[in-house]
Amino acid sequence: MLELATELLDRIRGGTPFVTATVTRVQGSAPRQPGASLVVDAAGAVLGNVSGGCVDAAVYQACQEMLHGDRSPRALRFGYTDDDAIGIGLTCGGTIELFLRHHDPHAEPDLDAAFTDAARDEPVAVATIVRGPDTHLGRMIVVRPGGPRAGSLGDERLDRVAVAHATGVLHTGTSGTVEIGVADGFCQEPMTLLVECTTPAPRMLIFGAIDHAAALARQGVFLDYRVTVCDPRATFATPARFPDADEVVVDWPHRYLGAQRLDGRTVICVLTHDPKVDVPLLTVALRLPVGYVGAMGSRRTHEQRLVRLRAAGLTEHELSRLHSPIGLDLGARTPQETALSIAAEIVAHRLGGSGVPLRAGVPLHRRGGASPSTVPPAWTAELLDHGAGIARPRSSSRSQEPR
Repeated sequence: MLELATELLDRIRGGTPFVTATVTRVQGSAPRQPGASLVVDAAGAVLGNVSGGCVDAAVYQACQEMLHGDRSPRALRFGYTDDDAIGIGLTCGGTIELFLRHHDPHAEPDLDAAFTDAARDEPVAVATIVRGPDTHLGRMIVVRPGGPRAGSLGDERLDRVAVAHATGVLHTGTSGTVEIGVADGFCQEPMTLLVECTTPAPRMLIFGAIDHAAALARQGVFLDYRVTVCDPRATFATPARFPDADEVVVDWPHRYLGAQRLDGRTVICVLTHDPKVDVPLLTVALRLPVGYVGAMGSRRTHEQRLVRLRAAGLTEHELSRLHSPIGLDLGARTPQETALSIAAEIVAHRLGGSGVPLRAGVPLHRRGGASPSTVPPAWTAELLDHGAGIARPRSSSRSQEPR
């Protein structure tokens, strides 16, 4: 729902009622994850989708019925084994569960505030009861990191539980459901909370004002990163050369990097090819709690770089975090193709992908249905690299330095 915050804020402020159908759980192969929504407003306009097209028509009809009939919150489930699966179009073999809720713009000031935060790219989470007693279904609480909460689930103990889970979700950036059992002592009947969140865009820091950096900046923006290009040479580090970057900085890379506040979603791409820049920069980068650090160069350059980094005091564990030569082996030659190979490795590393062709039989949807209470923080990458039993290709693209 929060992914459509800007459009829904217009509906709320315009007094237009709408129904949200939000994915709460997925099993098996399903195209959208918890938090994805399809919205139908009173004028019949449709926003978003919950299945990439498979069951959207059926969900649209259910939303229309809620707009013009019974407005009580309810759940929907679509699965391949259902009798009408083929007729509906859910042929991917998975199961999705949805929660439908009618929204009255005049009665939900807390939702207005949540959408405002989300539209401004400020961190906010919304916890909604999607399974439990009918009297509690649809109740929401809005949580901001370090800020005041809004709304209530109807019980102070439940509110504290919801705030704790929502705070955790804000750290991971992963929406999902949380099961609250009777044994926990917080409720008389089992309940399920859907916790949706939005967080500021993750950062991509590109060091080295070269043609490859311009192409990679374009890829970074496409993947919804906030992109910074940094180089100590004012002649080359100009906004005109990097129109897709959110900012272009003229500074020594290690000094700039050391002054930033970064998190586990941050990716750092070192494209400088210069030891006097690379070594101090990577010495800082590999000791930061960021998600990905990659460096361009041939295998020979990489080996020489490792020698220098060891001399600078980096440990083998710190060096094991370095993706070099950077990128997946796509046979890339141009800057654009090389940027694609780097972006592909970043995505695979973040999500635990193997980098092998899908026709080889790897799962299409790996993390469906994960709960925010069980989802590890984004970018617990070394577990994925060393503990999943998957050989991850790390060969460089061919457009890097000749071997």
